[in-house]
Amino acid sequence: MTATPIAIAFTPNYFVPAATTLKSLLDASTGDFDVICMLTEAIPEEMHEKLMRMGDGRLKFRYLSLRGRLEGLYIDPRYTEAASFRLLLPELLPEYDKIVYVDCDVVIRQDIGKLYRETELGNNWVGAVYEAAIEGQAERFRALGCDPARYFNSGFLLMNLELMRKERVSAKLLEACRVPYLEFPDQDALNQVCQDRVLPLSPIYNSIRTFFIPRYKADFVRQYNEELWDRVQKEGTIHYTGGKPWNIFSVQFGAWWSVFDSLPREIRVEWKPAPRMYRFWKFYRIPLCGKLIDAFRSLKQQF
Repeated sequence: MTATPIAIAFTPNYFVPAATTLKSLLDASTGDFDVICMLTEAIPEEMHEKLMRMGDGRLKFRYLSLRGRLEGLYIDPRYTEAASFRLLLPELLPEYDKIVYVDCDVVIRQDIGKLYRETELGNNWVGAVYEAAIEGQAERFRALGCDPARYFNSGFLLMNLELMRKERVSAKLLEACRVPYLEFPDQDALNQVCQDRVLPLSPIYNSIRTFFIPRYKADFVRQYNEELWDRVQKEGTIHYTGGKPWNIFSVQFGAWWSVFDSLPREIRVEWKPAPRMYRFWKFYRIPLCGKLIDAFRSLKQQF
């Protein structure tokens, strides 16, 4: 079985969240992975070594320093330059025909190796999960020229690099990003450019924040169905869009911290989470406390 290529992008201060995502990948998936790390700046050699030891032979790393490669593009000050590096992947990796891209605020709960091996993209440029538009979003999606039922989240992509190179998609994406009015620059550009060349993936592969909030269930079921809602709650790959669990009491708070706790100590010490959230996590992980807190929040989120 050949290794599955997977690309991530992070800044040095996101090293531990990136490691957490990779640990969840190892726990949920079969096989080995070639991990392409797109960086704004080099990380210390000891961090490379720690990631290798965590992978126990299943992860092979390649590091690409891409600072300045997006000169001239509009970068929203709320996000880092690294968020747009995915647009360059077809040209950066000519040796790969297909790749998985994943954000680093994700806990993977699906077998990504299996998805990669079994999914044929055909004439599509990307495979992606459609968001379920909630109140107020549909108008924004239409203003971008996108069908609200077919607007996808770009935090998890299966990318057809061979076809994207052949049809010069990177150039189209970069051009679409040269305007200053996009709310989510790289994601909006991907939707504008790729909207007719998307293979829909099950929401279990990229379950965003609203997929876990009861008051948005009707919007989700309208896009998908009740059975998939239940599957997302139990096994969906969690994408922490919005607030991050190391900063606030986010949706699926315990899932991220459980993976963090399972990291090798030599990785955990590289990063100090917000003290109040770590103290809260120690209280939350007491079984009865966590269940009561979740039950109370679920009741509040229904309204």
